[in-house]
Amino acid sequence: MFYVYLIQSIKHPDKRYVGYTTNIETRLKTHNCAGFKHTTRYKPWKIIMYLAFEDFEKALSFEKYLKSGSGFSFAKKRFW
Repeated sequence: MFYVYLIQSIKHPDKRYVGYTTNIETRLKTHNCAGFKHTTRYKPWKIIMYLAFEDFEKALSFEKYLKSGSGFSFAKKRFW
């Protein structure tokens, strides 16, 4: 399975991140252990939600959509 996930900083709730992975638990640990340049300064992170996809291309496409202007608005209204 391929997961598109939305995480939010616990200390800085206005900081949010969207990504995709094949292992949601490992990816969250990596975000919380300074494994990614973009998210390290706002750790710790918590998962807000994730969606599972069978198809890699669909997961990647949905992640890209959520990072776009209209996708960001959609996520803000529906998920955050």
